[in-house]
Amino acid sequence: MTFQGAVARPAEAEVLPETEALAAALSAKYAGADAQALLAGIIGDEFGGRIALVSSFGAEAAVLLHMVAGIDPATPVVFLDTGKLFGETLRYRDELVARLGLTHVRSVQPDPERVKNLDAEGVLWYGNPDMCCHIRKVEPLARALAGFDASITGRKGFHGGERSDLARIEAAEEGRIKVNPLADWSREDIEAYFKQHDLPRHPLEADGFLSIGCMPCTDRVAPGEDIRAGRWRGSAKNECGIHLPSARWSAIGGDL
Repeated sequence: MTFQGAVARPAEAEVLPETEALAAALSAKYAGADAQALLAGIIGDEFGGRIALVSSFGAEAAVLLHMVAGIDPATPVVFLDTGKLFGETLRYRDELVARLGLTHVRSVQPDPERVKNLDAEGVLWYGNPDMCCHIRKVEPLARALAGFDASITGRKGFHGGERSDLARIEAAEEGRIKVNPLADWSREDIEAYFKQHDLPRHPLEADGFLSIGCMPCTDRVAPGEDIRAGRWRGSAKNECGIHLPSARWSAIGGDL
């Protein structure tokens, strides 16, 4: 399989000392706040108009979307429409947007020229999943978050792997703060919230898909497996890259 074009190594951004200091101050300020109180403070007081929620509209996404909608339904929500998603995910997105009254959801797509040059056959995910994630998710998200001082993610520590020691507030590159309100939630907490607020489930969850990304790289999870075991099954890959520092991004065309 031939991959066209080459990709220059991105400049390695740094986490600025002042961003680390701000993350530490905010962590101390909201140390006793639950997820909803943290979100209310971050959205309403700390970063009003300068923060966006990054949501996959996946299996657990309704929890955070519901919280944010209750605080300010006009909060920008960034959704990465990679061109490889399940149709069920797109329909679930539309259902949640309508039900929760979200008014500022941005569906962000990859640069068509990048896709044409690097994935003209549409099978880059098979031979080079890191580059596929890079052009379809990492690059579009970087563009979408330009101009925002903070972002909100739905990552949780119980998902394991790189997320095991996740902080609720962390310093990110580009001088940006990253907020993970559900970092210390358990799977039982998630289930209880769905039940309490009668939130609709992702239609693929009942069929064994517990962590849902792009269609070619998402598999069912067997009983007893880790919740993210179905992502990039059979490979060492466990993150798409949007939450990894730029120093971890890969360098040359199809030779990642």
